[in-house]
Amino acid sequence: MVKRFEARQSAADVCVGGRSDMSLEGLRRTFREHVFYTQGRFPMGASRNDLYMALAYTVRDQLLHRWIRTVEQLGREDIKIVSYLSAEFLLGPHLENNLINLGLYEDVRRTAEEEGLDIQVLFDQEEEPGLGNGGLGRLAACYLDSLATLEIPAMGYGIRYEFGIFDQEIRDGWQVEHTDQWLRLGNPWEIARPEITYHVNFGGRTEPYEDEQGRYRVRWIPYRTVKGVAYDTPILGYRVNTCNLLRLWKAEAVESFEFEAFNVGDYYGAVDQKIYSENITKVLYPNDEPIQGKQLRLEQQYFFVSCSLQDMVRIYKLLGGDLSRFSSHFAIQLNDTHPAIGVAELMRLLVDENGMDWEPAWEVTCNTFGYTNHTLLPEALEKWPVDLFAGLFPRHMEIIYEINRRFLDEVRNRFPGDEDRVARMSLIDESGERYVRMAHLACVGSHAVNGVAELHTRLLKEEVLRDFYEMMPEKFNNKTNGVTPRRFVVLSNPGLSRLITGKIGETWVSRPEELRRLEKFVDDPAFREEWRRVKLENKKNLARLIRERTGIEVDPSSMFDIQVKRLHEYKRQHLNVLHIIALYNRIKQDPAYDVCPRTFIFGGKAAPGYFMAKRIIKLINSVADVVNHDSDVNGRLKVVFFPDFNVKNAKFIYPAADLSEQISTAGKEASGTGNMKFSMNGALTIGTLDGANVEIREEVGAENFFLFGLTAEDVTSLQKNGYQPMEYYRSNPELQAVIERISSGYFSNGDQELFSPLVDSLLFHDTFMLLADFGAYMDAQRQVEEAYRDQERWTRMSILNVARMGKFSSDRAIREYCKDIWKVEPVPVTLE
Repeated sequence: MVKRFEARQSAADVCVGGRSDMSLEGLRRTFREHVFYTQGRFPMGASRNDLYMALAYTVRDQLLHRWIRTVEQLGREDIKIVSYLSAEFLLGPHLENNLINLGLYEDVRRTAEEEGLDIQVLFDQEEEPGLGNGGLGRLAACYLDSLATLEIPAMGYGIRYEFGIFDQEIRDGWQVEHTDQWLRLGNPWEIARPEITYHVNFGGRTEPYEDEQGRYRVRWIPYRTVKGVAYDTPILGYRVNTCNLLRLWKAEAVESFEFEAFNVGDYYGAVDQKIYSENITKVLYPNDEPIQGKQLRLEQQYFFVSCSLQDMVRIYKLLGGDLSRFSSHFAIQLNDTHPAIGVAELMRLLVDENGMDWEPAWEVTCNTFGYTNHTLLPEALEKWPVDLFAGLFPRHMEIIYEINRRFLDEVRNRFPGDEDRVARMSLIDESGERYVRMAHLACVGSHAVNGVAELHTRLLKEEVLRDFYEMMPEKFNNKTNGVTPRRFVVLSNPGLSRLITGKIGETWVSRPEELRRLEKFVDDPAFREEWRRVKLENKKNLARLIRERTGIEVDPSSMFDIQVKRLHEYKRQHLNVLHIIALYNRIKQDPAYDVCPRTFIFGGKAAPGYFMAKRIIKLINSVADVVNHDSDVNGRLKVVFFPDFNVKNAKFIYPAADLSEQISTAGKEASGTGNMKFSMNGALTIGTLDGANVEIREEVGAENFFLFGLTAEDVTSLQKNGYQPMEYYRSNPELQAVIERISSGYFSNGDQELFSPLVDSLLFHDTFMLLADFGAYMDAQRQVEEAYRDQERWTRMSILNVARMGKFSSDRAIREYCKDIWKVEPVPVTLE
């Protein structure tokens, strides 16, 4: 690759030109300039990374041209800006996505070929920025894409983790974590802003005083101060000129080198503050089991929230704004409870730093914030020990106590004599060790509270946040999640995109509701044949990647049955495994058993400290070792655990799926977005009535969805009446045989202890009701097999899934946020 490039260019060929030139010659010229001037390489010495970086800078030039115009336009108009606060932004690789949004993909591919370069090699060179754990961070990235595409002025705010979510290796069937060094070769997409810095305080004490007007005030005297430095990444919309900004914060020491300590020989002490401060943004979400991990996670949350709010206040003052009207210029969305401390921090900035009285400051705060809840699991609703919280943020603790005092007075006025309700709604949990309830703080301090699927929002109202809904129902609304079709169809599935565009034109990319027009082609045999051809090609691509990554040969003509998502017991990857073992048992009983050939593909990361989830990964790989090498099976079943599932790898996985496993316990998944990505790419879903599955089934039609299992109401009823998993075990001989196969040590070289924690959990606790749903799941899988054997029927179902998925675009979700919560309008950007 490099050799051909050397032959075509010398240093003398590099010339200076307009970097906003989007012609083929302009792109070629800018690329050569970046190889020479930015990377500092003669062509013959350019490495693969040098060439990738030069191409990335070439594309970034186009983004910055649009970003500067966006900022100029916003600075001239009285507009409202959306500020999306999220501890995670799982963006995925930038290069390919930006080329698609610019409309330059084919031009750049052709230019690269003319230069003797393989464009796919350059795409593969890009590191994934692992700045998120999963769905929460990926949703934030989709929303940034849609905000820009819809020409909504917006800024994302988050943390520039030096080390992102770990890289996953599978060694002897176990997950092994490696440091994600995504910055080791540089990041061409970000721009450091050392001039944009803010001081963030921790610890210390407070003291009261009177200001010049004789008003009571409080001064925070911190124990420690760190500096937040801004790093900006431009986020371009699809085929528009709007280029918004993602601003991530890096922690640095206010004074990174102590000469006094160095001069007396304390060389480590001379840089101690630098190390201590930079630890805050060193790694994504440390293990928060030990108290040190909890403290660091809380420090991370406050650090990025404080920097972000200080930044917004600075911007508003630069525009000459009066802080009493702050909420008319900024709509701040809290992406789950991680940024919820922003309620107390904005109050501190308004009251302590800018001299506002409490009542107007509280009105501004409530009108500014919206809160998105992402979980129904009690353990995921963040709460912090009061001692830890007060030790780090003494002033914020005082502010929260005052918010709570005033709020509980309102509760008592509305519900006189109901002290149980007062205790339930308090921002402070005093049932044992005292905790600050962050979800309660977010509810009280926001003007809007939303769930992320219709079922999720209903359960929030009826269960998790029932007291708040009964007191302030006007705050609650639903905003079902969505995903961007740009990354998850156009970029990931170019074959399907071309097929769709050839039939209905390309406007569906930004108006996915137009996919409905595909329905009129569902009875066209030639179209169905082409649809199958595209799917088969995608499966061949994934099969090649599986062979490269795992050494396992899989048959692309088999059904690709895929479950990729974060490893968690409620997502029930182990229910999927029970089905595989049941099929395996049937084959062992009768080697001639007529099983539909299937390739079961798993992927996802378990939290490093999550014992049971890591044991499930080991079980998947142990079952794979046995099933894949059993001559009785003879390749009819294959089991694969695809390592290091991330946005980059997802590009190959979603388009290749025939069947999407969305089998979480009903009432546990807030929404899910993987279910949407699979369906947009033509996979059929087997799933429970959980999260957004409910709405997907309504949209695509019950006849095009394989439903099974308990409802959320069934789950609640079973739990109340005393669920006994052993009853289901004893009444189902096939389930007994599956459990016995595991517990006997058959999949663990005779070691009966290896999987005993999993077996015991299922038989004696089964918190997520796998055994109760096992029979229904097996019945639904029989329906899947029957449908797949009729390829014409399956193809029709696949086409209808894609045609009816327009609702689940993140564009639709963002339009609803803009209309119902943020009250913002598009601001088109023009180029000179």
